[in-house]
Amino acid sequence: MKEFIDYILQFGDLNKQQIDLITSKATRLDLRKDEYFSEAGKIPKQVGFILKGVVRFCYYNNKGQEITHHFVDENNFVSDQQKFEAQIVASDYIEAVTDCQLLIFSKKNWDEIGNTIVGWDAITGKILKNCLLKTIERRSPLVSEDATTRYLSFIEMFPNLVNRIPLSYVASYLGITQQSLSRIRKNIR
Repeated sequence: MKEFIDYILQFGDLNKQQIDLITSKATRLDLRKDEYFSEAGKIPKQVGFILKGVVRFCYYNNKGQEITHHFVDENNFVSDQQKFEAQIVASDYIEAVTDCQLLIFSKKNWDEIGNTIVGWDAITGKILKNCLLKTIERRSPLVSEDATTRYLSFIEMFPNLVNRIPLSYVASYLGITQQSLSRIRKNIR
């Protein structure tokens, strides 16, 4: 819980009562590897903060291929935020890549926090902006580079994930086949 409070306090000031309210609305969720936090075709039910583990955002393209487009690890929020706030059907899957421990907030509890704490919207707005900037930073250079450069960039951007997630997910994220990734890894050793 300390990591969660420390994270939030980076984006705004809260007093002890406000922190107590927020923590009282959180519940713990253990997700096993390959379980979904949120599923395409369903309305997202919760916002999570990852205490331990890694999740990925993925979807299926029009050829039925699974495409991983983002990873989230410890001490970060995870949510299909726009769909969660609007309570509309998600188009992405959020899947546990490793066993995960999360603090979660239901829509009702999340809204209660927002309706009770003055300035909560400003704090969550800054958190969202930070998450979006990280996503853009991590994704945009990968599009225009060759596969080897994309893999080297991936290692640089996600040094803690390289040995924690399956190569098939890394290959999908990089937009290459698993065989190509194996060749690249062999050539750079």
